[in-house]
Amino acid sequence: MLNFLEQPSGLGNAFIAFFALAIGHAFADFAWQSEFMAVNKNKNLVPKDTDDGKPSSMWMHVLAAHCLVHAGAVWMILGSLKLAWAVALFEFIAHWFIDLNKCEGRTSFNQDQALHYACKVLYVVAIFLGWVH
Repeated sequence: MLNFLEQPSGLGNAFIAFFALAIGHAFADFAWQSEFMAVNKNKNLVPKDTDDGKPSSMWMHVLAAHCLVHAGAVWMILGSLKLAWAVALFEFIAHWFIDLNKCEGRTSFNQDQALHYACKVLYVVAIFLGWVH
């Protein structure tokens, strides 16, 4: 967890915060996302464990679980902030809609990742402008 309460604000610390959030994103989106989660969060894909040819009805729950992993990573990294929970909640909601658009084919993989990293930039800017403390 970064301790923003003891560290002076500055450009160097903003880069450190972004780097920590980027590492958390890499873990949550790649290392901690199982094949089950990657497939079943997409309502347009037929899960491998069904035979009826219909998309999974559990996609919302699986997508939400994936987004909770991301929100948890953000919360752990920003946990010294009083409003870390609010940033984590925003991460949950933003990640849900960004991934939903990717699953619907509205965005590419690269656009999806760019939007996720843009959220991390937004969090860092909000912290260092004093909007989140």
